[in-house]
Amino acid sequence: MPYIDTKNDIPGIRGLMQFRPDAAIALNQFAQVLLADDASLSKLDRELIASFVSSRNECTFCMTSHGAIAAHHTGGTYELVEAVWRDYKSAPISEKLKALLNIADHVSKGGLHVTPGDIDAAREQGASDLDIHDTVLIAAAFCMFNRYVDGLGATTPDDPAFYEIIGKQRAEEGYLTKSVLIKD
Repeated sequence: MPYIDTKNDIPGIRGLMQFRPDAAIALNQFAQVLLADDASLSKLDRELIASFVSSRNECTFCMTSHGAIAAHHTGGTYELVEAVWRDYKSAPISEKLKALLNIADHVSKGGLHVTPGDIDAAREQGASDLDIHDTVLIAAAFCMFNRYVDGLGATTPDDPAFYEIIGKQRAEEGYLTKSVLIKD
């Protein structure tokens, strides 16, 4: 039960967005650009970064929903997502993504935790400036999304089937479809 009366029973961030539809449109447009539109990083990698940061921030709703989205992208599986949550350094992902997740991990603690050495290490593994930029932006955005969800006590379902539906929909549709956008 959220800490405020959202006037709906919608779980997670969607219930909060229903409460403030004008903000929902902007947040979904932002998520679309960060996670679903074409970019130098794959959709899978970007969703893994979002889910990983959410796991570091202990935001169960975002961690689980974006993990499910990652699992539904090409090359994604729930086993891969869980491996990244447990220990990204030993997960079966590229060295480049490991270096980017290191940066994301530092961003989740605070922007000043990122060092020039972290950036150099990512570049050494083939990360472009755009890859590094987008990693930092996704990590920073998910710190905000995580605090939005948990700071208002959004309902977090326990049923894995709930996240399976979200994962499949968002992987296929992105963040700007009728099932996501909330209008007056």
